[in-house]
Amino acid sequence: MTALGTRPHPDLPRLDYLEVATAAVVVDTMDAGGIDLVILDGETAPTGGLGLAKQLRDELDHVPPILVLIGRADDRWLADWSRADASVPHPIDPFRLRDAVTSLLAPT
Repeated sequence: MTALGTRPHPDLPRLDYLEVATAAVVVDTMDAGGIDLVILDGETAPTGGLGLAKQLRDELDHVPPILVLIGRADDRWLADWSRADASVPHPIDPFRLRDAVTSLLAPT
């Protein structure tokens, strides 16, 4: 959230964040709708963001774009397996994160 701020690009509206702590709350929140972008931490435990991204894609009818934060660039294959739309490796580069978020939220 610090790396993105509330206005990462002039073409995007102001960003509001909803931070949750458990996989169950993520699934419930996504099932309720109203989320435009999901950013998951692939390094969390006990449920990692990569597995959770795959679960969301497999179980829900409508899922907004998913960005996963991965431990290292070589983990990109795991992000592909999870069916995430984008990934950004740690350490987080704010410019790379901004570009990924902007591409996922850009008006079509």
